Amino acid sequence: MATPASSHGLQPLAPSAAGPLFRQAKRELQRVVESGRYGPGDTLPSEGVIAQALGVSVGTLRKAVDELVHEHVLVRRQGKGTFVALHNDDRFLFQFFHVEPREEFPVADELREREYPHVECVAFVRGRADEAEAAALRIKPGDPVVRIDNRLSLSGRAVVHDRLVVAAQVFKGFNEKRFLERPSTVYNLYQTDHGITVLRARERARATAAGRETARILGVALGRPVLEVHRVALTFGDKPVEYRISTINTASHDYVSLLSKR
Repeated sequence: MATPASSHGLQPLAPSAAGPLFRQAKRELQRVVESGRYGPGDTLPSEGVIAQALGVSVGTLRKAVDELVHEHVLVRRQGKGTFVALHNDDRFLFQFFHVEPREEFPVADELREREYPHVECVAFVRGRADEAEAAALRIKPGDPVVRIDNRLSLSGRAVVHDRLVVAAQVFKGFNEKRFLERPSTVYNLYQTDHGITVLRARERARATAAGRETARILGVALGRPVLEVHRVALTFGDKPVEYRISTINTASHDYVSLLSKR
């Protein structure tokens, strides 16, 4: 007897729905993950079971899963199955941390042993969103927010001043004690404590001069040339969940981004 689709939280695809079948299957899988039916690190049913539940071929289902793997929603493990992607240190380094020591003769990315930054929280405060923060997070100016200032060091040298801003209404119960005690990255904390998965980020970079706060945190001269990266972290449906300004001392470090052709 076939396993009912409802036992997996999946709904059969409607024949009249718009778009290619694999896109519809992708949307249904994404809906189930977003609903929390399968949490970070959970194993999905086999592709055969999911395909049967949705009423599509395994080939069609596999194409949908391929896209979700590429978008870091799911992850495949050879011989073990397909899992909901979990934020961890490796994913942070691969997908979200782009600062590396400058090299005279750069080595291939796959040969480089990357260093995970040492993170120090230097401020955790509650406040009200200014115009820029409100626009980035799609909230109203004056709405309550939490601001966190971190100092990121590589090989004992302060390199990045990170300011993170999140909407207090979205991250209810977010507090300094839990932030400081987190066992992994802040994106892992968003996932495990608040059910919010950061899938990707939109970034803009600009050259600027170190202000007083950055100069103090990084130990550089006021007005020193630095790189400022404005990032909006996005979850399902491209909903913004975090606004981050990373100010980088580029005296001996570069901002490195690995581009891949899909």
